Amino acid sequence: MATGKILIVEDEKPIREMIAFHLTRAGFDTIEAEDCREARRLLADERPSMALIDWMLPDMSGLELTRMMKRDNEFEDVAVIMLTARAEEQDKVVGLEGGADDYITKPFSPRELVARINAVLRRSKFAGGDTTEVGEITIDSAAHRVTVGGREVHLGPTEYRLLKYLMTHADRVYSRNQLLDRVWGANVYVEERTVDVHVRRLRKALTEFGVQHHIQTVRGAGYRFSAHGH
Repeated sequence: MATGKILIVEDEKPIREMIAFHLTRAGFDTIEAEDCREARRLLADERPSMALIDWMLPDMSGLELTRMMKRDNEFEDVAVIMLTARAEEQDKVVGLEGGADDYITKPFSPRELVARINAVLRRSKFAGGDTTEVGEITIDSAAHRVTVGGREVHLGPTEYRLLKYLMTHADRVYSRNQLLDRVWGANVYVEERTVDVHVRRLRKALTEFGVQHHIQTVRGAGYRFSAHGH
């Protein structure tokens, strides 16, 4: 299912070449950068559909590069997988909250990397350019905008994905585990309480517009987006 161009941002040449070799074999086009400055130039010139970004880079951290991309309208729809030697839970949460779509810890097998890339690209396609409206809330996927009665709701990337997932599956109850799997992605080792943190943030953002009641807690089961909100 290989499609699109992948930017590999990794300062260690042997690792970069190894990744490029396996991705090319899997049918992807690859472009390579050894630091963030080069990565930014390639993002603008080549328009990749995904970036694999190493956490530790010589000029700025991969996390900073990811945050910069997600703040820029031109690059916010480029999917990001962070590559890191760090296995600590906290770093994973920080990476994902910074806007990364997935996280892979070195050393990894080429097969695992290709499987993760395909999973993230599938999810990005699901987020394609369509509009979802439930009640007064509208999500415009192409623009990555959420509005209530024409006023924009400012959400972080994870809250956005969480709301989008729940809204496109309105009135169905999802457990924390199911939401981790569908919103954060399988193989992302994040604790269940992370879901609660993001649900609270999402509710807080919606409270300003008086539509927080759509996000409901179902005792002992999980969460749902109720179309009626009662």
